Amino acid sequence: MADKNAVNTTAAKASEPKKDKKAASGKKKPGFLDKVKGFFAGIAKFFKDTKSELKKVVWPSRKDVKIKTITVIVVVLIAAAVLILLDMAFGGVIHLLIGA
Repeated sequence: MADKNAVNTTAAKASEPKKDKKAASGKKKPGFLDKVKGFFAGIAKFFKDTKSELKKVVWPSRKDVKIKTITVIVVVLIAAAVLILLDMAFGGVIHLLIGA
């Protein structure tokens, strides 16, 4: 008996015309102007959030920036000198092996 009710219910649902989900919810598709407004609202939100995050940043002092900049320049110069010496050494060895 339960099987007959299930079959009848399924058959009744299948015979009903299918409803559009958008029409059933009552919402209409957003228009072009709504999309443009949403796009620019998103851009405005991005800049507001960016400004808010930049207020939270702890910026280094001028003295810290100066010390760290000098440190980076010194390390780069030392690395360059080491690479130049290694290039000259390996170049000399290759030159001796080839005999050119």
